[in-house]
Amino acid sequence: MRDPDEAADALQDAMISAFRNAASFRAESRVTTWLHRIVVNACLDRIRRRQARPTVPLPETGPEPAVPRDAIADRDTSMVVQEALSQLPEDQRAAIVLVDVEGYSVAEAAAMLGVADGTVKSRCARGRARLAKLLGHLRNPSADANVPDDAMAMRRREGR
Repeated sequence: MRDPDEAADALQDAMISAFRNAASFRAESRVTTWLHRIVVNACLDRIRRRQARPTVPLPETGPEPAVPRDAIADRDTSMVVQEALSQLPEDQRAAIVLVDVEGYSVAEAAAMLGVADGTVKSRCARGRARLAKLLGHLRNPSADANVPDDAMAMRRREGR
C-alpha cells in the first residue's frame, strides 16, 4: 500500500481481527506467519473496497458560498414531507425511509424488511410516485393546483 494512512488503517483492522480470532489459532504454523497473513488480507480488503468506491477529487476552486436557508420554510417543508410520508402504506413508507432517507442499499433494506430486492424496488417506486403527487406543489409553490386539499387547508390556517 502506498498511502501510509491507509496502511496504518489496514494494520489496525488486522490487529483487531487477530485479537478477535486469537482462539482460532491452531499452532500448525508460527504466530508470525498467521499474523502476516491477517495483515496481507486486511490490506487486500482495503484495496478492494477502495476500487469498488473510487474517490472523486474536490474541485480546486473550493466550496461555493453557502446560501442562507430560511429555517421556517425548511421546517414547514419538513412537516409537509412527514405528513405525506405518513399517508403512504406502511410497507412503502418503510422501504422509502430505509433507502431514500437512511441511505441503505436496496439489498440491505430487503434484508432488514425480510423481503426480496425486487419487492423493495417496487415499493420504493410506488411510494415515490405517490409522494410525487402529494408533494408536487413543493416544486412550484405558486402552482396551487397540485396542492392536496389537506395541504391547502394547512396553508390557509397558517395564513399563506
